[in-house]
Amino acid sequence: MGASHFSGRPNMSNMGVVRICPGGGNCRAIILATIVFAANLAFGLLAGLAPGFEGPKSTGTDSPPMRFAQRAEPRISVASAIVAEPASAVSFTVDVQPRDSLPITGFIRLRGLPQFVSISDGHAIGPGSWAVPLYVLPVLSANIPAALSGRTEFEIALVSGDGRILAEARTSLLIVPPSPPDLARRAASSPSAAAVEAPPVGMTNPAIAPVEPPALEKTAAEELVAQGERYLAQGKVGGARLFFRQAADAGYAGAAMRLAATYDPAELSILKVQGITPDLLEARKWYERARDLGAVEAEARLARLSGK
Repeated sequence: MGASHFSGRPNMSNMGVVRICPGGGNCRAIILATIVFAANLAFGLLAGLAPGFEGPKSTGTDSPPMRFAQRAEPRISVASAIVAEPASAVSFTVDVQPRDSLPITGFIRLRGLPQFVSISDGHAIGPGSWAVPLYVLPVLSANIPAALSGRTEFEIALVSGDGRILAEARTSLLIVPPSPPDLARRAASSPSAAAVEAPPVGMTNPAIAPVEPPALEKTAAEELVAQGERYLAQGKVGGARLFFRQAADAGYAGAAMRLAATYDPAELSILKVQGITPDLLEARKWYERARDLGAVEAEARLARLSGK
């Protein structure tokens, strides 16, 4: 054979191929690295597939888990009972803690109050129910009408802007008339009533003398009329009638006139109230009641209703 031919196993080193494990020295390191890699791979697969498998225990030097602060739930604090007298205004405290738990948009709702009790700085949302803005807190004021007494439990709730109830509390409104000694003491401290002037000489048909309610009831009636006027100014004729009606039933002539005006078509047109249907029968009824109580201007209103 020529020099270009060879026989037997070719010399791989001469062909540029290097043996990986010459003499077996480097094979140990490669095998060891392969075993370590396979163990780590198996460990990772086992941790992902086995739910109960726990990895290596953390040491004391590991960072503690992150905790998020929870917002405290609001709570309402109010006295267990609110004591008031008829024909008075009573203040009471409604405190919501913590203050940062108050919703940005929300209100305090009072539900279950007597029908003619009103809450200052609030607006009626139903019979015996009132909504009060949060900025009024913590002091609220309830207006108690005359001829009202007894104990009434009612609910106070913190309501969010979307209608969710965030906190609730209950209390009682106890309306107690003053005792006879208190009445006597108040009467002694008040100035005596002025004498009633006699009608001018020569009047053949004097007007009916006004029937004035007692001083305490008159003050309460004036407060009811003032509350009714506020409702009327807001266009809430139904609510205004409730206050006018109670004051008129207490014998206050001015309240009967205002109640009649809410049914009088001429007066409703002056008030520019929308959506209220006049009622001539009711208007006449309350103008006549006002006349009987001594309102001299009631006759002119009755004549106008009759077209005279």
